Amino acid sequence: MVFALLTWQLVARGPLRRLDERLGVRVHDGAGLPRPLAEFFSDLGNTAVAIPVLAVCAAAVTWWVRRAAGRFAWWPALTALAAILVVPALVLPLKEVFDRPGQPSAEGLGYYPSGHTATASVAYGVALLLLLAGPVAPHRRGTRRALGAAWLLVVLCVSYGLVRQGYHWPLDVAASWCLGVAVLQVVAVVLVRMRERQRAGEETARGRRERHAEQQERDDVA
Repeated sequence: MVFALLTWQLVARGPLRRLDERLGVRVHDGAGLPRPLAEFFSDLGNTAVAIPVLAVCAAAVTWWVRRAAGRFAWWPALTALAAILVVPALVLPLKEVFDRPGQPSAEGLGYYPSGHTATASVAYGVALLLLLAGPVAPHRRGTRRALGAAWLLVVLCVSYGLVRQGYHWPLDVAASWCLGVAVLQVVAVVLVRMRERQRAGEETARGRRERHAEQQERDDVA
């Protein structure tokens, strides 16, 4: 719904787009974070940075599952791969359709929505969801909230760095927030179902072992 509103304002050249362009120029040209720090934040949305972070988290969760359950699980790697492949599948066609020019300091077209923001939102968000779904996930609500706040802070820093450096308009990054949240909602539902299925399988296996042990005891007594 929000994405549709932003897109409508962009296409119709509505008041939100005019405000967006004034704000973008002000953030880029005005006082703010030092350019090197803003560039560092924007680089966190590069696939060369975000995807390795996601891969490390997926590998860590896979190892934890293997150690806890005694068997290899494919779901962390498959979830990470599917989620990160969705990003270009969503963003690239939209860039071609809307073909928005960038800030005056940027060249070319196709800046709406922001690929870097979408990559950061999904890659770091899925990494967080995998950690929370793993067998060593923190159970304290405060810790889980702190991790969620850290993810949000990273995404906001990437978004600010992109606008500050003139790589995107604020509306570009806001649209990618919507896309990222939609992808993460789907991933969260999938992980919850996988976790429930895994727990059901573990309970079934535990019940079989207990029945087998009871039967073995009866056989020994007989």
